[in-house]
Amino acid sequence: MARNIYLKTVSIEEAIAKVQQKIDKKSFLGSKIVPSEQAIGMRLVAPLYARYSSPTFHAAAMDGIAVRARDTFLAREGQPLLLTPEKDFVYVNTGNPLPQGFDAVIMIEEVVELEDGQVSIEKPAFPWQHVRRIGEDIVAKELLFPARHLLSAYDVGVLLSAGIFEVEVEERLRLAIIPTGDEVLDFTLRPEPKPGEVVESNSQVLAGLARSWGVEVRRFAPVKDDFALLTQAVEEALNWAHIVVMGAGSSAGSKDFTRQVMESVGEVLVHGIKAMPGKPSLLGISKQGKLLVGAPGYPVSAVICFEYLLKPLVYWLKEEPLPREEEVEAILSRSLPSKLGIREFVRVGVGKVQDKYVAIPLPRGAGMITSLSRATGLLTIAENSEGRQEGERVKVSLLRPRREVENSLLVIGSHDNLLDVLKDLLRKEREPVYLFSGHVGSLGGLKAIAKGYAHLAGTHLFDPESGDYNFPFVQKLLGEEEVVLVNLAYRQQGLILPKGNPKKIQGLEDLRRKDIVFINRQKGAGTRILLDYHLQKLGISPAEIQGYNREEYTHMAVAVNVLTGTADCGLGILAAARALNLDFIPLVEERYDLLLKKDLLKDKRVQKLLALLQREEFKTRAQELGGYDLRSSGQVMQAKN
Repeated sequence: MARNIYLKTVSIEEAIAKVQQKIDKKSFLGSKIVPSEQAIGMRLVAPLYARYSSPTFHAAAMDGIAVRARDTFLAREGQPLLLTPEKDFVYVNTGNPLPQGFDAVIMIEEVVELEDGQVSIEKPAFPWQHVRRIGEDIVAKELLFPARHLLSAYDVGVLLSAGIFEVEVEERLRLAIIPTGDEVLDFTLRPEPKPGEVVESNSQVLAGLARSWGVEVRRFAPVKDDFALLTQAVEEALNWAHIVVMGAGSSAGSKDFTRQVMESVGEVLVHGIKAMPGKPSLLGISKQGKLLVGAPGYPVSAVICFEYLLKPLVYWLKEEPLPREEEVEAILSRSLPSKLGIREFVRVGVGKVQDKYVAIPLPRGAGMITSLSRATGLLTIAENSEGRQEGERVKVSLLRPRREVENSLLVIGSHDNLLDVLKDLLRKEREPVYLFSGHVGSLGGLKAIAKGYAHLAGTHLFDPESGDYNFPFVQKLLGEEEVVLVNLAYRQQGLILPKGNPKKIQGLEDLRRKDIVFINRQKGAGTRILLDYHLQKLGISPAEIQGYNREEYTHMAVAVNVLTGTADCGLGILAAARALNLDFIPLVEERYDLLLKKDLLKDKRVQKLLALLQREEFKTRAQELGGYDLRSSGQVMQAKN
């Protein structure tokens, strides 16, 4: 089967304009009549006028007595006026109709009841005092709401009060999502994926986005890569939906049928946009005039397709202004090269360090679904730019509330599983702190502190000359800067091995073996520096080790490589091995510290983190992970002499 060929890629704005030119917006949405109480969140087709007034009668607005105001004018303080029941007054409760001939109400608190049934008052009433008059709230035949008014819960109360029990409203936009692919497993069946299979999740991410825009969503079961089956599913969806989304079938692969199906049921308008991620996005129109969307299979690409192509079209169809995200100006913590002619969207973590916002880029891969959930901001690199430089001020759209961003702690440097424990515990605080961790290695963390890009840095750098951890490196990189090192834990580093150690690895000496494939940590990581130190002691050259140049950024990533058989072993912490039920050969106990500038010890967020290190809950969870000694946890460390 021939591969798809992208049509000419266009900008996001051109893609949207092409669809807008083809769709008849006036006839796109129909209307329906619904009971008024079910119309919340829907738009009126035509203006609405009251059927009758509210109230429909003069009503008492207070508990008390109904009187004729003119009969009370002689009442004075100290000169009470006596009133006779039925003749001069009638008792009423709030909401009661005002008796015929009476025009005012005196509150019961201002009435003195006498034994013979009479009452006395010392204050005159004025006409219509404490009376809700006919039509005070709503007057029959007056305009209640104009056409296209969006009905709220309060509006429903107005409708019912005015005698309007059903209304004609615009249909809600209906969107159908059809996941596709031979490798895609239906998540509703709770499957166990085998190699080459994936649990379908994109539909739920996209459905959640669409619902947040006020769209009604229906998800179809995944459809195999079969032209006839997919066409049948699309035709069924078109019978119900205004918008049909085919997921995971819009790239240039030979088994991607989205474009062909779109051409069979309508017309392709756009195949490929000048954006990364999101390039393979497809837009089209069906023979019935409905919108067709081909969303890429990679999660981040699919989200870009939805957020930057479909969302503007949805709000255009609903004739509502497109919501705008709040923006801040932030310092970029590392350079982001980009390709000219392509608009790139980069998700970032955002926090406020001292008086400035800092943006820390997350992995840019289109398949990195965790970048969607971890991100607190979005950075856009324009088509005419070759990227943004470290230290540059950039505009970032916030994906989380500003108060959350400003109450974040940025922890950059070496990865450790205890950071995840702290992240969880900090979120449980009465006033939560949001910990964002970036894994750039120990040296990268020290540089981040030096440049003011983070609040804290995790580091475990061993210096063979002094036999000390971290201090020699801090002195070289930060000089006279006033910083402190607070111990998080001592931890076990060693070789992570498959369960049962099938290749009988005994130690680092075995890394020379031709049948052993190693997985390494990235340059600058404390674990990498530790490995190189011990290899040098043993006289082992990196060139002798298969896989030495294959890098991962966390201990858990190393452990996953071992678990899946991608590598036979890797250097990491015991907690990572235990988490995945792997074997472990201890190599050394090392010290893992948190580096921060001294003045941050007064910061309430930092104080909360340091206080957690003394809590039993933290200590218990560290013990459950395994491989940690908390003998100095929370202590400010001192350099060896």
